[in-house]
Amino acid sequence: MKTVSIISQKGGSGKTTLALNLLVAAYQQGISAVLVDIDPHANAWKIYERRESEEPVVISAVPARLREIKAEAEKLGADLLIIDTAAASESPALEAARIADLVLVPCRSSILDLDAISFSFDLASLAKTDAVAVINACPPVGALGEEAAEAISSLGLEGSCDCAPIRIAHRADFYHSLSNSQGVCEYNPAGKAAEEIKEFFAWMCMRVGMYTGMDSEENQTVSEIENDAVTL
Repeated sequence: MKTVSIISQKGGSGKTTLALNLLVAAYQQGISAVLVDIDPHANAWKIYERRESEEPVVISAVPARLREIKAEAEKLGADLLIIDTAAASESPALEAARIADLVLVPCRSSILDLDAISFSFDLASLAKTDAVAVINACPPVGALGEEAAEAISSLGLEGSCDCAPIRIAHRADFYHSLSNSQGVCEYNPAGKAAEEIKEFFAWMCMRVGMYTGMDSEENQTVSEIENDAVTL
């Protein structure tokens, strides 16, 4: 099982939106995946509660249970664990980074966001976990995404840190899909937003060395984890 933690010490970077969409992308490909929401606001879990379907599974949990939940997910045959963290939460984010195979650091293409990402990379470096910046909600046209990637590369951040080659653009499908408690791959499978999420997910799987041709029947076992979860 692989674990991906989504960390940003700055609010508004799009952590929860990215986490939920990656979870749905995994589920649609028959990959057994679980999202653990350790943000006290529990936004990912609230969206899950409004879904008509009980899958894919989102768990709201206290950070202290991360290792226990990870062990249970692996025991039940999950292929992927995604952890959504809160902004400005140093200790929980550090724990999430420590148990992860990869840390994703969402970052919008503004100077305020670029200035704020170094602390998130410092946490990943302290945890000795590979970290990647994700240019998120960037304009779909223009050079701002490329300029943001160049700015990140020039920061000279410590550890194994770089910028993901797939950027997630600012698109209306992300807002409309969340209003319907869906991922973009469910809301508009043929849309540009869904295409970007699928491409990013495929890249992420390659980055962590995860095989994506899993038996879809394994998805059914993941819902058992929810019964043991401690909600906030």
